Amino acid sequence: MSEGVFPVPHCPVPPVLHETVQLAHGGGGKLMRDLIEGIFIPAFKNSILESRHDAAEIRLKRARAAFTTDTYVVRPVFFPGGDIGSLAVYGTVNDLAMSGARPLYLSSGFILEEGFPMESLRRIVESMRRAAERASVALVTGDIKVVDKGKGDGVFINTAGVGIIEHELSIMPQSVAPEDVILLSGDLGRHGLAVMGVREGLRFEGPIESDSAPVADLILRLLGAGIEIHCARDLTRGGLASALNEIASVRELEFRIEEKRVPVTEAVRGACEILGLDPFYVANEGRFVLFVSRDQASHALRLLKEEHQEAAVIGEVRAEGPGQVVLKTVMGTCRVLDLLSGEQLPRIC
Repeated sequence: MSEGVFPVPHCPVPPVLHETVQLAHGGGGKLMRDLIEGIFIPAFKNSILESRHDAAEIRLKRARAAFTTDTYVVRPVFFPGGDIGSLAVYGTVNDLAMSGARPLYLSSGFILEEGFPMESLRRIVESMRRAAERASVALVTGDIKVVDKGKGDGVFINTAGVGIIEHELSIMPQSVAPEDVILLSGDLGRHGLAVMGVREGLRFEGPIESDSAPVADLILRLLGAGIEIHCARDLTRGGLASALNEIASVRELEFRIEEKRVPVTEAVRGACEILGLDPFYVANEGRFVLFVSRDQASHALRLLKEEHQEAAVIGEVRAEGPGQVVLKTVMGTCRVLDLLSGEQLPRIC
Protein backbone atom coordinates (compact mmCIF):
# COMPACT_ATOMS: atom_id res chain seq x y z
CA MET A 1 0.00 0.00 0.00
CA SER A 2 1.40 3.38 -0.99
CA GLU A 3 2.15 5.72 1.90
CA GLY A 4 1.02 8.67 -0.22
CA VAL A 5 -2.55 7.41 -0.54
CA PHE A 6 -5.27 8.02 1.99
CA PRO A 7 -7.13 6.23 3.63
CA VAL A 8 -4.07 4.79 5.46
CA PRO A 9 -3.55 2.64 8.57
CA HIS A 10 -4.17 4.49 11.82
CA CYS A 11 -1.25 6.53 13.15
CA PRO A 12 -1.19 8.94 16.11
CA VAL A 13 -1.62 12.59 15.15
CA PRO A 14 1.47 14.65 16.06
CA PRO A 15 0.76 17.61 18.35
CA VAL A 16 2.40 20.18 16.02
CA LEU A 17 2.85 20.28 12.24
CA HIS A 18 5.62 22.17 10.48
CA GLU A 19 4.75 25.73 9.46
CA THR A 20 5.55 24.91 5.83
CA VAL A 21 5.44 21.72 3.81
CA GLN A 22 8.96 20.26 3.95
CA LEU A 23 10.44 17.38 1.99
CA ALA A 24 11.42 14.80 4.56
CA HIS A 25 14.41 13.17 2.87
CA GLY A 26 14.47 9.53 3.90
CA GLY A 27 11.28 10.02 5.89
CA GLY A 28 8.59 10.99 3.40
CA GLY A 29 6.15 8.48 4.88
CA LYS A 30 5.95 10.40 8.15
CA LEU A 31 5.23 13.65 6.32
CA MET A 32 2.39 12.01 4.40
CA ARG A 33 1.04 10.46 7.61
CA ASP A 34 1.18 13.82 9.39
CA LEU A 35 -0.64 15.62 6.59
CA ILE A 36 -3.27 12.90 6.17
CA GLU A 37 -3.97 12.33 9.85
CA GLY A 38 -3.55 15.94 10.93
CA ILE A 39 -5.38 17.80 8.16
CA PHE A 40 -7.24 15.68 5.59
CA ILE A 41 -9.00 12.94 7.57
CA PRO A 42 -10.33 15.37 10.24
CA ALA A 43 -11.67 17.66 7.49
CA PHE A 44 -13.41 14.98 5.40
CA LYS A 45 -14.28 12.47 8.12
CA ASN A 46 -16.74 9.80 6.96
CA SER A 47 -17.12 6.03 7.29
CA ILE A 48 -15.73 5.29 3.83
CA LEU A 49 -12.63 7.42 4.32
CA GLU A 50 -12.04 5.98 7.78
CA SER A 51 -11.76 2.47 6.37
CA ARG A 52 -8.16 3.50 5.55
CA HIS A 53 -7.91 1.17 2.58
CA ASP A 54 -6.14 1.75 -0.75
CA ALA A 55 -9.48 1.89 -2.58
CA ALA A 56 -12.78 3.30 -1.36
CA GLU A 57 -15.75 0.96 -1.65
CA ILE A 58 -18.87 2.74 -2.85
CA ARG A 59 -22.32 1.33 -3.67
CA LEU A 60 -24.35 2.73 -6.56
CA LYS A 61 -27.48 0.51 -6.30
CA ARG A 62 -27.18 -0.65 -9.93
CA ALA A 63 -27.81 2.88 -11.18
CA ARG A 64 -26.36 4.55 -14.26
CA ALA A 65 -23.19 6.24 -13.11
CA ALA A 66 -21.29 9.34 -14.23
CA PHE A 67 -17.54 9.65 -13.64
CA THR A 68 -15.25 12.63 -14.31
CA THR A 69 -11.91 14.12 -13.32
CA ASP A 70 -10.19 17.49 -13.59
CA THR A 71 -7.04 19.19 -12.35
CA TYR A 72 -6.89 22.71 -10.91
CA VAL A 73 -3.82 24.92 -11.28
CA VAL A 74 -5.29 28.38 -10.67
CA ARG A 75 -2.91 31.21 -9.77
CA PRO A 76 -3.28 32.81 -7.28
CA VAL A 77 -4.81 30.07 -5.15
CA PHE A 78 -6.99 32.58 -3.25
CA PHE A 79 -9.17 35.03 -5.18
CA PRO A 80 -12.34 37.09 -4.60
CA GLY A 81 -15.26 34.70 -4.25
CA GLY A 82 -13.27 31.51 -3.87
CA ASP A 83 -10.00 29.59 -3.85
CA ILE A 84 -8.42 26.53 -5.42
CA GLY A 85 -10.03 24.26 -2.80
CA SER A 86 -13.67 25.18 -3.37
CA LEU A 87 -12.98 25.45 -7.10
CA ALA A 88 -11.71 21.85 -7.18
CA VAL A 89 -14.94 20.65 -5.57
CA TYR A 90 -17.38 22.76 -7.56
CA GLY A 91 -15.64 22.21 -10.89
CA THR A 92 -15.88 18.44 -10.67
CA VAL A 93 -19.40 18.45 -9.19
CA ASN A 94 -20.53 20.71 -12.03
CA ASP A 95 -19.02 18.42 -14.66
CA LEU A 96 -21.12 15.58 -13.23
CA ALA A 97 -24.18 17.81 -13.23
CA MET A 98 -23.84 18.47 -16.97
CA SER A 99 -24.95 14.89 -17.62
CA GLY A 100 -27.82 15.31 -15.17
CA ALA A 101 -26.08 13.20 -12.54
CA ARG A 102 -26.52 13.53 -8.79
CA PRO A 103 -22.95 13.92 -7.44
CA LEU A 104 -22.06 11.51 -4.64
CA TYR A 105 -18.32 10.96 -4.13
CA LEU A 106 -15.05 12.78 -4.80
CA SER A 107 -11.40 11.83 -4.70
CA SER A 108 -8.67 14.43 -4.32
CA GLY A 109 -4.99 14.42 -5.25
CA PHE A 110 -2.69 17.18 -3.98
CA ILE A 111 0.70 18.13 -5.45
CA LEU A 112 2.42 20.38 -2.91
CA GLU A 113 5.60 22.35 -3.45
CA GLU A 114 8.21 22.20 -0.71
CA GLY A 115 7.83 25.30 1.45
CA PHE A 116 4.11 25.81 0.82
CA PRO A 117 2.67 27.41 4.00
CA MET A 118 0.84 24.92 6.20
CA GLU A 119 -1.69 27.57 7.22
CA SER A 120 -2.59 28.06 3.54
CA LEU A 121 -3.04 24.31 3.15
CA ARG A 122 -5.33 24.21 6.19
CA ARG A 123 -7.33 27.10 4.74
CA ILE A 124 -7.68 25.32 1.37
CA VAL A 125 -8.75 22.04 2.98
CA GLU A 126 -11.31 23.81 5.16
CA SER A 127 -12.69 25.54 2.08
CA MET A 128 -12.96 22.16 0.35
CA ARG A 129 -14.80 20.77 3.36
CA ARG A 130 -17.37 23.58 3.26
CA ALA A 131 -17.74 23.25 -0.51
CA ALA A 132 -18.27 19.49 -0.31
CA GLU A 133 -20.90 20.02 2.37
CA ARG A 134 -22.67 22.63 0.26
CA ALA A 135 -22.58 20.37 -2.80
CA SER A 136 -23.76 17.31 -0.77
CA VAL A 137 -20.80 15.14 -1.76
CA ALA A 138 -18.36 13.08 0.31
CA LEU A 139 -14.61 13.15 -0.32
CA VAL A 140 -13.73 9.50 0.22
CA THR A 141 -10.17 8.93 -1.03
CA GLY A 142 -7.12 10.84 -2.20
CA ASP A 143 -3.38 11.24 -2.53
CA ILE A 144 -0.61 13.71 -1.60
CA LYS A 145 2.74 14.24 -3.27
CA VAL A 146 5.44 16.80 -2.42
CA VAL A 147 7.83 18.10 -5.09
CA ASP A 148 11.10 20.04 -4.72
CA LYS A 149 10.95 23.78 -4.21
CA GLY A 150 10.72 25.52 -7.57
CA LYS A 151 9.28 22.43 -9.28
CA GLY A 152 5.61 23.17 -8.56
CA ASP A 153 3.72 26.39 -7.98
CA GLY A 154 2.50 26.12 -4.42
CA VAL A 155 -0.32 23.62 -4.83
CA PHE A 156 -2.10 21.78 -7.65
CA ILE A 157 -5.27 19.75 -6.98
CA ASN A 158 -6.87 16.95 -8.96
CA THR A 159 -10.40 15.83 -8.15
CA ALA A 160 -12.41 12.97 -9.62
CA GLY A 161 -16.12 12.53 -9.06
CA VAL A 162 -18.78 9.83 -9.24
CA GLY A 163 -22.51 10.43 -9.48
CA ILE A 164 -25.69 8.54 -10.32
CA ILE A 165 -27.98 9.30 -13.24
CA GLU A 166 -31.60 8.98 -12.14
CA HIS A 167 -33.29 9.76 -15.46
CA GLU A 168 -33.57 8.13 -18.89
CA LEU A 169 -32.45 11.15 -20.94
CA SER A 170 -29.27 11.32 -23.04
CA ILE A 171 -27.98 14.75 -22.10
CA MET A 172 -25.20 15.26 -24.64
CA PRO A 173 -24.36 17.32 -27.77
CA GLN A 174 -25.79 14.63 -30.05
CA SER A 175 -29.26 15.26 -28.56
CA VAL A 176 -29.40 18.91 -29.66
CA ALA A 177 -32.09 19.40 -32.33
CA PRO A 178 -33.01 22.11 -34.85
CA GLU A 179 -35.28 24.77 -33.31
CA ASP A 180 -34.00 24.04 -29.81
CA VAL A 181 -33.80 27.12 -27.59
CA ILE A 182 -30.50 28.07 -25.95
CA LEU A 183 -30.61 29.37 -22.37
CA LEU A 184 -27.87 30.80 -20.15
CA SER A 185 -28.08 30.29 -16.39
CA GLY A 186 -26.55 33.64 -15.34
CA ASP A 187 -24.14 36.48 -16.10
CA LEU A 188 -20.77 35.96 -17.81
CA GLY A 189 -17.10 36.56 -17.10
CA ARG A 190 -16.77 37.10 -13.37
CA HIS A 191 -14.50 34.19 -12.50
CA GLY A 192 -11.79 34.88 -15.06
CA LEU A 193 -11.66 38.59 -14.26
CA ALA A 194 -11.70 38.03 -10.48
CA VAL A 195 -8.63 35.79 -10.77
CA MET A 196 -6.85 38.11 -13.20
CA GLY A 197 -7.53 41.16 -11.04
CA VAL A 198 -5.73 39.64 -8.06
CA ARG A 199 -2.92 38.16 -10.15
CA GLU A 200 -2.07 41.40 -11.89
CA GLY A 201 -2.91 43.76 -9.02
CA LEU A 202 -5.70 45.43 -11.00
CA ARG A 203 -8.49 47.54 -9.55
CA PHE A 204 -11.75 47.63 -11.45
CA GLU A 205 -14.44 50.31 -11.20
CA GLY A 206 -16.77 47.91 -9.43
CA PRO A 207 -16.05 44.81 -7.32
CA ILE A 208 -15.83 41.58 -9.32
CA GLU A 209 -16.10 38.25 -7.50
CA SER A 210 -15.88 34.79 -8.97
CA ASP A 211 -19.18 33.06 -9.70
CA SER A 212 -17.69 29.76 -8.48
CA ALA A 213 -20.59 27.66 -7.13
CA PRO A 214 -22.21 24.22 -7.46
CA VAL A 215 -24.98 23.92 -10.05
CA ALA A 216 -26.10 20.30 -9.60
CA ASP A 217 -29.12 21.19 -7.47
CA LEU A 218 -30.39 23.54 -10.17
CA ILE A 219 -29.98 20.93 -12.92
CA LEU A 220 -31.74 18.33 -10.77
CA ARG A 221 -34.54 20.82 -10.06
CA LEU A 222 -35.04 21.30 -13.82
CA LEU A 223 -35.16 17.56 -14.38
CA GLY A 224 -37.52 17.07 -11.45
CA ALA A 225 -39.87 19.64 -12.96
CA GLY A 226 -40.08 17.61 -16.17
CA ILE A 227 -37.69 19.67 -18.29
CA GLU A 228 -36.20 17.35 -20.93
CA ILE A 229 -32.69 18.75 -21.18
CA HIS A 230 -31.10 17.94 -24.54
CA CYS A 231 -27.64 19.21 -23.63
CA ALA A 232 -25.94 21.22 -20.88
CA ARG A 233 -22.37 22.53 -20.70
CA ASP A 234 -20.59 24.50 -17.99
CA LEU A 235 -18.70 27.57 -19.19
CA THR A 236 -15.20 27.03 -17.84
CA ARG A 237 -12.10 27.25 -20.06
CA GLY A 238 -12.92 29.39 -23.08
CA GLY A 239 -16.22 30.63 -21.69
CA LEU A 240 -19.57 30.69 -23.49
CA ALA A 241 -18.16 30.93 -27.02
CA SER A 242 -15.97 27.85 -26.64
CA ALA A 243 -18.75 25.77 -25.05
CA LEU A 244 -21.17 26.63 -27.88
CA ASN A 245 -18.57 25.91 -30.56
CA GLU A 246 -17.76 22.51 -29.10
CA ILE A 247 -21.42 21.49 -29.14
CA ALA A 248 -22.13 23.00 -32.58
CA SER A 249 -19.19 21.18 -34.16
CA VAL A 250 -20.32 17.82 -32.75
CA ARG A 251 -23.92 18.27 -33.93
CA GLU A 252 -23.01 20.10 -37.17
CA LEU A 253 -25.75 22.69 -36.68
CA GLU A 254 -25.71 26.46 -36.61
CA PHE A 255 -26.37 28.32 -33.36
CA ARG A 256 -27.72 31.89 -33.55
CA ILE A 257 -27.03 34.04 -30.47
CA GLU A 258 -28.26 37.59 -29.80
CA GLU A 259 -25.66 39.72 -28.04
CA LYS A 260 -28.23 42.01 -26.40
CA ARG A 261 -29.77 39.03 -24.60
CA VAL A 262 -26.51 37.79 -23.07
CA PRO A 263 -26.20 39.05 -19.45
CA VAL A 264 -22.89 40.75 -18.64
CA THR A 265 -22.55 43.05 -15.60
CA GLU A 266 -21.37 46.61 -16.13
CA ALA A 267 -18.28 45.92 -14.01
CA VAL A 268 -17.28 42.95 -16.19
CA ARG A 269 -18.10 44.75 -19.43
CA GLY A 270 -16.03 47.78 -18.42
CA ALA A 271 -13.08 45.66 -17.29
CA CYS A 272 -13.14 43.69 -20.56
CA GLU A 273 -13.18 46.88 -22.63
CA ILE A 274 -10.17 48.27 -20.75
CA LEU A 275 -8.21 45.00 -21.01
CA GLY A 276 -9.18 44.20 -24.59
CA LEU A 277 -10.98 40.99 -23.61
CA ASP A 278 -14.18 39.49 -24.97
CA PRO A 279 -16.58 38.39 -22.17
CA PHE A 280 -17.88 35.61 -24.43
CA TYR A 281 -14.50 33.86 -23.99
CA VAL A 282 -13.87 34.59 -20.28
CA ALA A 283 -14.19 31.59 -17.95
CA ASN A 284 -17.04 31.06 -15.51
CA GLU A 285 -17.25 28.50 -12.70
CA GLY A 286 -20.92 28.60 -11.76
CA ARG A 287 -22.72 29.12 -15.07
CA PHE A 288 -23.95 26.78 -17.79
CA VAL A 289 -25.68 26.83 -21.15
CA LEU A 290 -28.81 24.73 -21.67
CA PHE A 291 -30.57 23.34 -24.76
CA VAL A 292 -34.29 22.51 -24.54
CA SER A 293 -37.20 22.26 -26.95
CA ARG A 294 -39.06 25.46 -27.74
CA ASP A 295 -42.23 24.38 -25.90
CA GLN A 296 -40.28 23.94 -22.63
CA ALA A 297 -38.12 27.07 -22.83
CA SER A 298 -40.40 29.38 -20.83
CA HIS A 299 -40.76 26.88 -17.99
CA ALA A 300 -37.02 26.25 -17.90
CA LEU A 301 -36.31 29.99 -17.83
CA ARG A 302 -38.63 30.53 -14.87
CA LEU A 303 -36.79 27.87 -12.90
CA LEU A 304 -33.38 29.28 -13.82
CA LYS A 305 -34.47 32.76 -12.71
CA GLU A 306 -35.36 31.43 -9.27
CA GLU A 307 -31.62 30.86 -8.82
CA HIS A 308 -30.19 33.72 -10.93
CA GLN A 309 -32.39 36.60 -12.04
CA GLU A 310 -29.93 37.28 -14.86
CA ALA A 311 -30.74 33.93 -16.56
CA ALA A 312 -31.91 34.43 -20.13
CA VAL A 313 -32.88 32.90 -23.44
CA ILE A 314 -29.93 33.85 -25.65
CA GLY A 315 -30.54 32.11 -28.97
CA GLU A 316 -31.72 29.16 -31.00
CA VAL A 317 -30.51 26.21 -33.03
CA ARG A 318 -30.92 26.27 -36.82
CA ALA A 319 -30.75 23.40 -39.26
CA GLU A 320 -28.89 25.16 -42.04
CA GLY A 321 -25.19 25.92 -42.12
CA PRO A 322 -22.08 24.16 -40.82
CA GLY A 323 -21.36 23.57 -37.16
CA GLN A 324 -20.76 27.17 -36.13
CA VAL A 325 -21.90 29.91 -33.77
CA VAL A 326 -23.19 33.17 -35.24
CA LEU A 327 -23.60 36.25 -33.04
CA LYS A 328 -26.08 38.99 -33.91
CA THR A 329 -24.43 42.08 -32.42
CA VAL A 330 -26.16 44.99 -30.72
CA MET A 331 -25.52 46.94 -33.96
CA GLY A 332 -27.60 44.45 -35.93
CA THR A 333 -24.68 42.93 -37.80
CA CYS A 334 -23.60 39.28 -37.60
CA ARG A 335 -20.22 37.73 -36.91
CA VAL A 336 -18.98 34.21 -36.36
CA LEU A 337 -17.81 33.33 -32.85
CA ASP A 338 -14.83 31.09 -33.54
CA LEU A 339 -12.78 29.04 -31.12
CA LEU A 340 -9.70 30.89 -29.90
CA SER A 341 -6.36 29.38 -30.88
CA GLY A 342 -5.20 29.86 -27.27
CA GLU A 343 -6.61 31.01 -23.92
CA GLN A 344 -7.33 34.66 -23.17
CA LEU A 345 -6.51 34.13 -19.50
CA PRO A 346 -4.21 31.22 -18.60
CA ARG A 347 -4.19 29.53 -15.19
CA ILE A 348 -7.69 30.59 -14.12
CA CYS A 349 -8.99 27.11 -13.21
